[in-house]
Amino acid sequence: MAKQLIATVLLIAIISSTHAHEEEAWFRNIRGLKESIAVVHFYVQDVLGGANPTVYEVARASITANSTTSFGQVRVLDDRMTAGPEANSATVGRLQGLITFADLETSALAMNLNFYFTSGEYNGSTLCILGRNQIMNAQREFPVVGGTGAFRFARGYALSSTYSYDVETNYGVLEYTMYVTYVNTTSASLIKSAADM
Repeated sequence: MAKQLIATVLLIAIISSTHAHEEEAWFRNIRGLKESIAVVHFYVQDVLGGANPTVYEVARASITANSTTSFGQVRVLDDRMTAGPEANSATVGRLQGLITFADLETSALAMNLNFYFTSGEYNGSTLCILGRNQIMNAQREFPVVGGTGAFRFARGYALSSTYSYDVETNYGVLEYTMYVTYVNTTSASLIKSAADM
């Protein structure tokens, strides 16, 4: 039994070492790879109420209850990303992350969001944004600060707007267009809509 355990541990160490060397070789050669571009467009189904919400409050500050901007409130979310604005539109991914009401004077969020693609060419890849979201603006801009999978070394920006919001059901639909460059093993430029994925 002990011999099998030692053999298993050694095998795992060898496999991990081999994978680490492959990653290091890829990383050292990125200067020789061409950058690709992608324009990715999709919608986010933001369910704040009802029987199955996708946004939950997880913390609040002592000031939050008396703040006109909900300062100090922290929410976690796991929203569906869809090809179209309709609730029954095809799912292309999940938007997961944290939002914090972080402005004492106006309604604005500090956001840490991961856009996790679950279908199409980008299946299993992520794009990440960080930044300020002044939620009352008609159009908001956020920096794309990284990615994984197909979007390694991603950078760029995202534009977002509120497509619709139902006050009675507390259900919002957000529209996103992300403009990113990234290092890929292929040199083809990609311009995709979520409907094409």
